[in-house]
Amino acid sequence: MTDLSADHFESVVREVYNSLPEAFRTLSKDVHIRVVDYADDETLARLGISHPDGLLGLYHGVDVTRKSLFDVATQPDMVFLYRKPMIRYWREGSDSLEKVIAHVLVHEIGHHFGLSDDDMHALEDEA
Repeated sequence: MTDLSADHFESVVREVYNSLPEAFRTLSKDVHIRVVDYADDETLARLGISHPDGLLGLYHGVDVTRKSLFDVATQPDMVFLYRKPMIRYWREGSDSLEKVIAHVLVHEIGHHFGLSDDDMHALEDEA
């Protein structure tokens, strides 16, 4: 895979997301997925990450275990996928780009549900 333009990367993200178990996709249908090149400086500073390649993805929102029917949503729940750090991670590792994307997607969407790491690994294995 040599074409790693933003458009191509997003199409791979869509393919990977669509390969996740249907129940997971149904439950996460309200989580928006946004692909950007890097996390912004404010996000990196807030998380104590000194290099932009140090963050592959991030869930932004309130997980369902802490939501109330009375909460007024000011922003949609979002998963940010950081394209350039993910590409670098993929190129330096042995996993396919699809596997890297699936891992980050499941992990970040899993935060939406308050899932444990074991739950997330089981979902990845099904993808």
